[in-house]
Amino acid sequence: MGSVAFLGLGVMGYPMAGHLKKAGHEVTVYNRTAERAERWITQHGGARAATPREAAAGAEIVFACVGNDDDLREVTCGSDGAFGGMGRDTIFVDHTTASATIARELHALAAAKGIGFVDAPVSGGQAGAENGALTVMAGGDAADFAKAEPAIAAYARMARLMGPSGAGQLTKMVNQICIAGLVEGLSEGIHFARRAGLDAAAVIEVISKGAAQSWQMENRYKTMIEGKFDHGFAVDWMRKDLAICLDEARKNGAHLPVTATVDQFYSEVQAMGGKRWDTSSLIARLERK
Repeated sequence: MGSVAFLGLGVMGYPMAGHLKKAGHEVTVYNRTAERAERWITQHGGARAATPREAAAGAEIVFACVGNDDDLREVTCGSDGAFGGMGRDTIFVDHTTASATIARELHALAAAKGIGFVDAPVSGGQAGAENGALTVMAGGDAADFAKAEPAIAAYARMARLMGPSGAGQLTKMVNQICIAGLVEGLSEGIHFARRAGLDAAAVIEVISKGAAQSWQMENRYKTMIEGKFDHGFAVDWMRKDLAICLDEARKNGAHLPVTATVDQFYSEVQAMGGKRWDTSSLIARLERK
């Protein structure tokens, strides 16, 4: 157990940092909104820092889970960024879903300072973070990942090094591509069942025991049928992620016609007022017609 820092206490970072504290680590947290950091301290103990640089000072591993590439660049190499407070042979673990480009950029900047950098986006959503059951897909140097993996285990049921810097982000893109298609398929299936006069819940209960089964089906069909979307992974966040996927596809020549179509379907959900709805709200655009 050692001294760690956690930057970003959103719906994912808040419980992840909590699991690190419960595992016995000395945890210093930073959050752009200080009140949320204070709430975390009240609940878990530990310490709060005013800047990422201050939080990182003396930490063996610095974790981050922020919004996007720009946020990540700010908390790492901004004027009060964590890289300025980290010592040699420390590790920065980034759990943000960001681009592979920023991962490689920060890996190079960190290496020049003698700091290890691991891009390690996660899957499992808020429930996975709260239950300590996330899947972590990592990119970077094997030695750096090996140092960070025991700490990551505090909130992960699976953590695997997928390749060099950027490989974690690329793997997360595959994850989001697959989810987009699955949610649209599930939405259309439920919509079809209803129009056909079937009991949609009964249909899903049956087919979920066969080849159509998926996490989305098991965990989202009831709320989709009920039209409840005030939970889970927000449409705005999914569109951010899909934009990263589509941008990378333009670079590597991959063809993502379904992903591009579903991204546009999510834009319709946003126009319906569903920016913060769960991604399963794709069904809402079908049910309104």
